[in-house]
Amino acid sequence: MAEVAAKDVVAEEKAVVPAPEEEEESKDLVVVAGGAEKAAATGGSHERDVLLTKVATEKRMSLIKAWEENEKAKADNKAAKKLADIAAWENSKVAEIEAEIKKFNEQLERKKAQQAEKLRNSVATVHRAAEEKRAAAEAQRGEEAVKAEAAAAKYRAKGEPPKKLLFGRG
Repeated sequence: MAEVAAKDVVAEEKAVVPAPEEEEESKDLVVVAGGAEKAAATGGSHERDVLLTKVATEKRMSLIKAWEENEKAKADNKAAKKLADIAAWENSKVAEIEAEIKKFNEQLERKKAQQAEKLRNSVATVHRAAEEKRAAAEAQRGEEAVKAEAAAAKYRAKGEPPKKLLFGRG
């Protein structure tokens, strides 16, 4: 912005140079026509150099920025690939472990069913033994009842009371 303002000022002013015919001691200034064009021409080449330098710098900066964005994109792609590989590894390991858990649960269910069957068989065995014991007890009761009837019939036939009485007389 300052360069543009300086160019305008130089173009507007008239170049002032000392007159060639006057003595060295003279301090009068003479206005020379066309001096503005010369001043603008010298300032213009400097400005052109400045602009060319600025363009070259901008070009370098844009190349650097493009390189930087390319490197960032490569890093992002590499990271995304690694993350995808890690996710795939995790999923396969989780699936493997879940399959093992399922297998373990199936084994537990089989063992549980086998144990339940054993216990049901044990219950059936106990019921069978209890029925046998009940039958034996009923048979013994029946035998004792028959013995008691036989003994009572014998005592009735003799007409004597038993020697051992329940009421304490014996």
